[in-house]
Amino acid sequence: MSTPNLTTRSAQEQAGSMNRKRWAALVVLMFPVLLISVDNTVLSFAVPALSAALSPSGNQLLWIIDIYPLVLAGLLVPMGSLGDRFGRRRMLLIGSTGFAAVSAAAAFATSAEQLIAARALLGIFGAMLMPATLSLIRNIFTDANERRKAIAIWAAAFSGGAALGPIVGGFLLEHFWWGSVFLLAVPMLLPLLFLGPVLIPESRDPKPGAIDPISIALVIMTLLPIVFGVKELTHSASPWLGVLAIAVGISCGLFFVLRQLKRSNPMLDVRLFTNPVFSGALTVNLLSIFGFVGFIYFLSQHLQLVAGNTPMMAGILMLPGLALTVTFGLLAVPLVRKFKVSTVMIAGLSLSAIAYGIVLAFGQSGSVAALMVAFGVLGAGVGMAETLSNDLALSAVPASKAGAASAISETSYEVGSVLGTAVLGSILNAVYSRNLQVPATLNAEQAEAARQTLGGAHEVAAGLPESQASIADQLLASAANAFDAGVVITSGIAVALTVITIFVISKTIRGAKTPEHTPAPESAPSA
Repeated sequence: MSTPNLTTRSAQEQAGSMNRKRWAALVVLMFPVLLISVDNTVLSFAVPALSAALSPSGNQLLWIIDIYPLVLAGLLVPMGSLGDRFGRRRMLLIGSTGFAAVSAAAAFATSAEQLIAARALLGIFGAMLMPATLSLIRNIFTDANERRKAIAIWAAAFSGGAALGPIVGGFLLEHFWWGSVFLLAVPMLLPLLFLGPVLIPESRDPKPGAIDPISIALVIMTLLPIVFGVKELTHSASPWLGVLAIAVGISCGLFFVLRQLKRSNPMLDVRLFTNPVFSGALTVNLLSIFGFVGFIYFLSQHLQLVAGNTPMMAGILMLPGLALTVTFGLLAVPLVRKFKVSTVMIAGLSLSAIAYGIVLAFGQSGSVAALMVAFGVLGAGVGMAETLSNDLALSAVPASKAGAASAISETSYEVGSVLGTAVLGSILNAVYSRNLQVPATLNAEQAEAARQTLGGAHEVAAGLPESQASIADQLLASAANAFDAGVVITSGIAVALTVITIFVISKTIRGAKTPEHTPAPESAPSA
């Protein structure tokens, strides 16, 4: 009689051990997620320091911010495919090592061009990290309820990193040079490099898609020209180069889709997009993060350059909104047990629309209180929508295609991040430049520097002698009004896009339910 009891107890102990190991693996996987999120937020707060140290043009400043998520977005699908073939854990560890090394090099860049190049390399290695984290979670947590919790924690780590970035970054920027924010990558990746091989199980797609260099090139040539074209349209006198670049990007995207449809074993199974739940979830991912990143881009500058806060204080002011993003991301998990997934997502998106409406109504006044309220409401809405959209995207596809699905999901996230700064940032800079009233006493070089960016106007004002203090005040007041005018216009665009997203959800995801149980994937560890 004792043998069955011993066997049962042994099985329970083994199950408990495996359960602990799963969650320990999740903790280790959160370090690269935190790093990517911290890196994005820290850089937004380092814009004034970068402007002072490297004197980038307005276009260079946007490229410093955009080149990393742009390259990352272009390579996420190829890297996800390589991870499916060669091992997701292997790609994660290679990417972490490269990311840490290049981050250390970026910290000592001496020109805007060097920093842009370093950020591009970070995009290559970052593309190895992100699909691997989400696809490994998909394979480690085979139970739907556990997976939903794990993905909520994964999404919260993004928001937590955004909250940590301003605080840590603000401290570093007040006490050290701007490059210190890049050195954060080294200590943050050490736990993954040491514990990852022990705690994280390797997983692969048993039938991976073929490595297709032409398809990889087409993916990159879809995103790069489109973002370049958007930038050209917003700051160039002639629209033709921008229109041509966008046309090239769209054409490459169409060729990519046609190539995947014709191949018997495609690099990316574009037929996944025929699933309305999958496509709807990706639309939420892209458009919600589009507005969120654009909001952070302008808010971090407004708090420092218009409201006059230090980087540290600006980070503290943003902390409640970012904390609400984490809180409501986790709250979405119990909410979907009582309400439809589409209902909870629409509620989150509605909060985002209300937030942009607050900025639209009060943004021109430059009220910090109104902006903080709007950011808190926006954080709550994005936290709910992002958690559920990622879970829906993963649960809508077979487990063996976790790498491809997570890569597509991450691509939509990063494309939204790219377009948030590229489109909204470019529009904001264009409106700022056209509305800025430059004092007549400034020379042509000073006037051009002031028109490039808000940071440039502050640099020009700081360089004027004391006898021209009134001219400096006049320039700064005009710059603040011009900047906030751009914020109002971009907020109106964000409201419209959020309403479109709500409409998409009502048509594609209404009635969708995440499965209560998902069978173990073929590539998951046998235990």
